[in-house]
Amino acid sequence: MIKHLTNMKKLKLKELESRLQQVDDFENPKLLLEQYPTRPHIAACMLYTIHNTFDDIENKVVADLGCGCGILSIGSAMLGAGLCVGFDIDADALEIFSRNAEEFELTNIDMIQCDVCSLAARTSKTFDTVIMNPPFGTKHNKGMDITFLKVALQMAQTAVYSLHKTSTRKHIQKKADEWKVKMEVIAELRYDLPASYKFHKKSSVDIEVDLIKFSFEKLPN
Repeated sequence: MIKHLTNMKKLKLKELESRLQQVDDFENPKLLLEQYPTRPHIAACMLYTIHNTFDDIENKVVADLGCGCGILSIGSAMLGAGLCVGFDIDADALEIFSRNAEEFELTNIDMIQCDVCSLAARTSKTFDTVIMNPPFGTKHNKGMDITFLKVALQMAQTAVYSLHKTSTRKHIQKKADEWKVKMEVIAELRYDLPASYKFHKKSSVDIEVDLIKFSFEKLPN
């Protein structure tokens, strides 16, 4: 059993990454759901920035869309989220997530099995912060990254933090302008995509990704 430490929210970046390395991942990733694990390094950088630079995790109600095995939710819980709720369509991934949460003895965490695309109407503005590593919207999932983003913006009261391929930045900026939300690239990262599927010829591929903050512009008085 991994001992639950008090004062987790004071974690340093390296400590956070080290803990997230102990989170179990997909046993049999599903291609149709674009189940690529969020690497501990990426997850730690993402959460540490959201927590330390923007103060959008501690004591906040956080949603993690397409949470998979729960690495972003677990990291948020470690950093002192009031409550973090993970949403995913895949029961197998949520079973691993549940085991992970139990292993770390985290109580400020929950998970819901559902289709993220159908969430918005039921959960409008019920979360302070939404975090996510959405499907990149490739091949059969074309446009899924934008669908996830639209849902996230309907759910969040303050901000959405999301990973997107750098190559799609202009397209996403166009959508943000259209939806009248502020978009800010707060980190440029290299996503080491492991060869999870048999058709992958290389052992891993580096993809450039943006960590983007979306927030709502205050209307002038």
